[in-house]
Amino acid sequence: MKTGIWMGACVVACLAAPVWAACDGAAKTLFSCDTKAGKKIELCDNGKTIGYAFGRPSAPPELALNVPRAKATTFQWEGFGRYENYSVNVPNGKTTYSVFWSRDKNSPRQAVESGVNVLVGGKEIATVQCVPASVVNQLVGVDLPRE
Repeated sequence: MKTGIWMGACVVACLAAPVWAACDGAAKTLFSCDTKAGKKIELCDNGKTIGYAFGRPSAPPELALNVPRAKATTFQWEGFGRYENYSVNVPNGKTTYSVFWSRDKNSPRQAVESGVNVLVGGKEIATVQCVPASVVNQLVGVDLPRE
């Protein structure tokens, strides 16, 4: 009998535990990855808003933002130069979260770099790198105001 109660409590606890879903509903995943520190970066196109979330997959996000499309900006590689770069910038007061994907087109052995740069007042204060094998990149051609 005690085993049945214990198992029932485990099921309830597991169901009540916060789960980090991929971009919900009709939202399009623009970018997601796992970080080297075991956290997750996610950028979603929710139609009228752009969503950014960061944190451990097994807990509620440490940071979750939804900003109007008109406030988010993008940088799109224009086909010239050695470095192919794409980014989406999500503002939050004086802080901007710049989700990026980049590669050196002339060096096939160079790994793709991706993650998020955190800028405060326009100055970069941190960069969080992605684990390359975990990256989902749909930043190319995103329809946002240009940086």
